[in-house]
Amino acid sequence: MTWTMLHLRSRRVPLALAAAVGGAAVVWALCLAFAEERDATPTVVVMTVLLMVVALAHTLAGPDENLDRTASIRWPWRRAVHLLAGLVVVLAVLLATLHTGARFGPAALVARDAAGLLGLTALCATVLGAARSWFLPLGWTTIAAMYPQEGTWGATATWQGQPPDSRAATLTAVALALGGLIAYAIAGPARKEPSE
Repeated sequence: MTWTMLHLRSRRVPLALAAAVGGAAVVWALCLAFAEERDATPTVVVMTVLLMVVALAHTLAGPDENLDRTASIRWPWRRAVHLLAGLVVVLAVLLATLHTGARFGPAALVARDAAGLLGLTALCATVLGAARSWFLPLGWTTIAAMYPQEGTWGATATWQGQPPDSRAATLTAVALALGGLIAYAIAGPARKEPSE
């Protein structure tokens, strides 16, 4: 078995992919069956992106975060590729629906929220560990998608629920995406105490 396959299995990637893609498929099927409009509402799109990101969050660390630091391989670029692959999965699945009877779009909204939420999750994994990395994205996005605010500060605070052309929301998502990518690639997931 190759190193890549061992790495993916140790991080529970097959299970996370099944959960992420399966969750998106269920939401897509519900929209196809019950929605009156062909386009999913922005709230449904944002919450579907969140569902996929939460499912992929557990892959940001192996069963022993401390063991990753003892290996004699270069982790930063592997962590960056891992995070970017998660972004590609979310984008590929949701943007593939643009050619179906229930569309998750626009593409700019999906890309902005997927990149920003994965970056936020990676930042949380760096500080709290992968097991708890989805708490803040889940809480923040649920409130922001339900109660988007207006104005520059409001759009920054509720960037997830803003229209795709919101400059403040886009800048916030880009900052979180880059910050999460850099922090996670360099530092990796937070260390667990032996008692955990």
